[in-house]
Amino acid sequence: MNPQLGVLAIYMPGRKLEELSFYRKLSMYGQKLGVDVFVFTPDDVDDNRTRIHALVYNKATRSWTRRWVGFPPIVYDRCRYHGADNYRKITRFRQKYTNLRYLSRPLANKWTVHCLLSENENIAPHLPSTVHYKSRKQLEQFLKKYPIVYMKPKSGTGGRGIVRLQRLRGSSGYLMQGRDANRRILPATKVPAAQIPTRLAGWGLQSKYIVQQGIPLELKDGRVHDFRMLVQKDGKGMWQVTGCAGRIGPPFSVTSNLHGGGTAISMETMLKNRFRTEETVKSIKETAYTLGIHIAQHLEAKFGTFCEAGIDLAVDPSGHVWLLEVNPKPSRDVFRLTGDLQTYRRAIRRPIEFALHLLEKKAAPKTDTNHLDLVPQSPQSESHQDPSV
Repeated sequence: MNPQLGVLAIYMPGRKLEELSFYRKLSMYGQKLGVDVFVFTPDDVDDNRTRIHALVYNKATRSWTRRWVGFPPIVYDRCRYHGADNYRKITRFRQKYTNLRYLSRPLANKWTVHCLLSENENIAPHLPSTVHYKSRKQLEQFLKKYPIVYMKPKSGTGGRGIVRLQRLRGSSGYLMQGRDANRRILPATKVPAAQIPTRLAGWGLQSKYIVQQGIPLELKDGRVHDFRMLVQKDGKGMWQVTGCAGRIGPPFSVTSNLHGGGTAISMETMLKNRFRTEETVKSIKETAYTLGIHIAQHLEAKFGTFCEAGIDLAVDPSGHVWLLEVNPKPSRDVFRLTGDLQTYRRAIRRPIEFALHLLEKKAAPKTDTNHLDLVPQSPQSESHQDPSV
């Protein structure tokens, strides 16, 4: 009997699943690697808590079917909460089923993660100055110190609720633009610093927001950009950088998220367009890859074993690499959209390989008590072919 991997999801309105296409590809790779993958939500567990009415993908009929299954030995949590109700539902599930082993785990909010990463001397130089929003006076002091400032919700993804403030030359005002909680672009508006909190009344600034030094992200055409790096555990339990790609935001947007209308471009192309020399591009890539591994290592030491993280990076005009955000449930579409299908397929396959590693490790005699190896990988390594989806 094949080992099982359960993918924990959450129903959107209409009992729809957000990443069904990804789950299909995950299931197909599972079949190739001898792992039975099924998808379920907390709503699919029976009243006796012994069985799951799961979705199983049938490759022959290219369709999903329902099947009663037992609880899997490993769960891959892909829940994006989208609201307090879903957050509570997943939290209750994890508290109820503490005996399950999870491939992925939620991290803390952006402020807590920033504080934890600040402890690491290899990471701290790459962190923008960040404070927890407390008062209008504190915000005004921050705005005087930095020409660009971002206000971000401590929790949340996809660019929701992010505000960008840029000091206007020859004026005491600021250009305010951003996205609301539904990702809608807020039109650029000139405002005095003292009026900013009033303009954002109802956004829960004191309880929900951090204020962060802005890194210059604008390209020559005025659009913002950044980089999404995917760091994952491989089939030997080692951290590897699976890949890194650039993202360019749509016109008038302060974020580059693909779900918010951004476009994808290869990291190599983006860096070459900005820095020209091969030596500079190589140095930036090596710095970014090493930083990605350090971040994964440090967070794993704080939160426990997990399989992957999406790391958003910025590179300023001088070539310095900055960490913008860490996402514990990352998408991998950026690699498909750049046409880097080898990296895209590897990104899908690795969680299954790591699950197999954990199962084999559990079954093997305990002759070695060493922790999983954590070894950085250079951008040029890993050249083996991937099977196609």
